Amino acid sequence: MPGKDDNRQEEFTLHMRFSDLGLSPELLQAVESAGYETPTPIQAQAIPSVLEGRDVLGIAQTGTGKTASFTLPMIEKLSRGRARARMPRSLILEPTRELADQVSRNFETYGKNHKLNMALLIGGVSFEEQLRKLDRGVDVLIATPGRLLDHFERGKLMLTGVQIMVIDEADRMLDMGFIPDIERICKLIPFTRQTLFFSATMPPEIQRLTNSFLHNPVRIEVARPSTTVDTVKQVLVKVSREPKTKRAALRQLLGSENVKNAIIFCNRKRDVDLVSRSLSKHGFNAAALHGDLDQSVRMKTLKGFRDGDIKLLIASDVAARGLDIPDVSHVFNFDVPTHSEDYVHRIGRTGRAGRSGASITIATSQDAKYLEAIETLIGKPIELISLSGAPEETKELQSEEAKPARKSPRRSKDKKSDVAAPQESVPATPKKLEESPAPEKKKKPRSNSPVIGLGDHTPAFLLRPVTLPKNAKV
Repeated sequence: MPGKDDNRQEEFTLHMRFSDLGLSPELLQAVESAGYETPTPIQAQAIPSVLEGRDVLGIAQTGTGKTASFTLPMIEKLSRGRARARMPRSLILEPTRELADQVSRNFETYGKNHKLNMALLIGGVSFEEQLRKLDRGVDVLIATPGRLLDHFERGKLMLTGVQIMVIDEADRMLDMGFIPDIERICKLIPFTRQTLFFSATMPPEIQRLTNSFLHNPVRIEVARPSTTVDTVKQVLVKVSREPKTKRAALRQLLGSENVKNAIIFCNRKRDVDLVSRSLSKHGFNAAALHGDLDQSVRMKTLKGFRDGDIKLLIASDVAARGLDIPDVSHVFNFDVPTHSEDYVHRIGRTGRAGRSGASITIATSQDAKYLEAIETLIGKPIELISLSGAPEETKELQSEEAKPARKSPRRSKDKKSDVAAPQESVPATPKKLEESPAPEKKKKPRSNSPVIGLGDHTPAFLLRPVTLPKNAKV
């Protein structure tokens, strides 16, 4: 539970404006043009600390505005100075291509009044294009760990000029196995850098990283780790575990809810494609998003969803963290996530920036332990609802969940009957087959006409005389 000091700090930040944070008029104008006036709690606390040059440890759930809490002060600080070729002045590490691309959009929005060069190093984009940007000099380098190390190992990038380093979504980095890469990158960057570290949760491995790479950081925790926002209504629907049941329930919910747009999460990539095809077949405007798709397809799909051309985005957890799509009305968990933290990050795609949203989870009896872990994590039960007014197909499928499991027939206590049972279960030979022998196959009469082939005539080439050389041995 937050203490009195936390409550006073939160009350203080509610009355702050961006003009109170020490940002330049050019930056304030860009923020105002983007439609923002009042900073979120993490922005109000982090921006002044970053401008002072302090290391920052930010613990904040998704949807709290933490991206602007480091992009705004970085633009302010980097506006003074100039980058040299292949020596970026700042580095932002993101776990996925989508998050890296989103952060680059934030820099374009907030930095439109500043002449800062930015480069995006992610997979799916040609090395040549990225090298051209690095050669011109980069003030802000946004990268995924793998592609960054690829450029470094090719000798195309030097990290000795990095003044500010941001590690974003650190717990997601841990889940994806990037921690060894992060440790290696941190050792390549000057010790005197300023480090900004953001994570939604603080598992022991992440805590160890902060102890190693942060120097006397300002700790900012705007909410208890892995909590859900109050603006999101959370409900639960239970159905049988048949795939058709879940898809029928999903279609019923999409028809009964006032869905402006929605992200539908599946645990497996193959289910993402299956649900996407099923919804499209039933007339829904749907598209799939997962890690096996080409980068160009993923970017095009995300743009279509942002622009409203795509109404339903069926996604794997690659899209669960940090994607800034501000006005998503619904999130559907087609599959209950096996990691309870992923539930928090999924439903954080709706109810952003104070808006209301809805999260609907479709569960089966096999999901009981995962639901228990989620409710323990968020500190409250998820409201259970029924599919009232559902079509008969969905009602029948949903009712299967309440049916008791079929019991196998009891075996007789008489051992003799147990032995005799297999013999009785052998079907008797049909009587007709016993009385009616199989008809004999009729033999075709043999033709007396000669068969043309090697057996009935000698080919002409075999009758030709063969002339041997004089010295040939026979």
